[in-house]
Formats: sequence, structure tokens, C-alpha cells
Amino acid sequence: MSLLHLTVDLVVGFFFLFIIVKIVGRKIIKQISPFTFISSIVLSEMLGNAMYEEKVGVLYIIYSMSLWGALLFTVELLDRKFLFFRGIFQGKPIALIKNGVVDRDALKKCRLNLNQLQSLLRQSETFSIREVAFCYLESSGSISILKKSRYQKTTQEDFNFPGKSIYVPITLIRDGTVLWEELEDIGFKEEWLKTQLSSQGITEYKDVFLAEWLEGDGLFVQSIHPPKQPHH
Repeated sequence: MSLLHLTVDLVVGFFFLFIIVKIVGRKIIKQISPFTFISSIVLSEMLGNAMYEEKVGVLYIIYSMSLWGALLFTVELLDRKFLFFRGIFQGKPIALIKNGVVDRDALKKCRLNLNQLQSLLRQSETFSIREVAFCYLESSGSISILKKSRYQKTTQEDFNFPGKSIYVPITLIRDGTVLWEELEDIGFKEEWLKTQLSSQGITEYKDVFLAEWLEGDGLFVQSIHPPKQPHH
């Protein structure tokens, strides 16, 4: 491949990529939906392969990128004009936590497990499920959280409160399995755990979806079959 051929391909590809991003919008850069994520990958592969293939001329690069850009622009236009297409291309947010209760069916639908949900919450500076009133998985793969009122951010200076010690919540039961090492680390025995569960009407570990201990706030428990929320 000659340097002249490579130079022309790079210059043409650079400007056409710039134009496509300007026309289609920044969503292809942010990759806020599965469609824009795939589109950006295909666009980069198309441009990269065309540049280093000697048999592919500049006209082919211009044509392929123009056609792909036109398709992306068409999808963007349909997405803005019609709710039907918006639902197809972007998808809808899925509620993983409703009224403080983890929706296990929604987790399965999204192919997530409890560990992954807790990891996503921690990445959003939420270290305990008990803090969450509602949690939605967006089409981009990120999560949106509405915390319970008592856990919403306030500053100690607002109320002139003295500083308090901060504790990390400890998961003691996950998906019906007791995490014995964690229980031992916080200095409790199995009898204490059984008593705590019994006080909430639970007699079997297998009936517990999540049990989490937080110093100063006690044991938070969600059973495998939580009570249904009343319809309003």
C-alpha cells in the first residue's frame, strides 16, 4: 500500500466520520442504546477495513460511509418522530427495584444476578439495597436510582449534627445461601441469625433472597416471595 493511497483514505475517512457524527448526533458517541453501540462498532470496522484494503478505492469509502450515515440519520429521524420506533431502537427502562423490593423476575429478564445488581448500585454510590426506593436499568446499561427519603443526601452542616461513624453493609444471606464468613466477621452466631429471621416470620434460609446487616440500622431482609405491593 502506497503512502499516498493511505493518506487519501485517512483524510477522506476522517472528514466523513466527522460529518456523520455531526449529522447523526452525539448519541453514537455516548452509545446510549444497544443500537447506537452496534452502529458505532460497525462504522469503525467499516472505515478501518476500507483504509487498509488496497482494492477498496476512495469512492467505495465515500459510498459506504454515506449510505451507513444515511441509514443512521433515518433511524434517528424515526426515533424522534414516532414513539413506536423509539421503543424498538432504544428500548424501555426496566424496574429492578420497586418500592424497596427487588424484582427477581426483572433481574432474570435482564440476565442479572444479585451480585451484579449490588455492584451496579455501589458504582452509583449506593452501598445498600435498603436505601433504594426505585431502581431502573436504562437501555444504555446504566442504572437510575431514587433513594428512600431517609437516605437522600443531606449535609451534616445543614442540621449542625456531629459527625458519625460510617459502616459498610454486610450481606449475610444471598439467594438462600448463608455467607458464614461474613457472619463470623461481624461477631454473630447462627442462633442470632435465626432469631433475627424468626422475628420477621422467616424460618428457613432458603426463603431469604437477601439479608444484609448494617451497624446502627439492623438487619434488612427480603424474602424469596415478598408481599405484593397494593395497587392504587
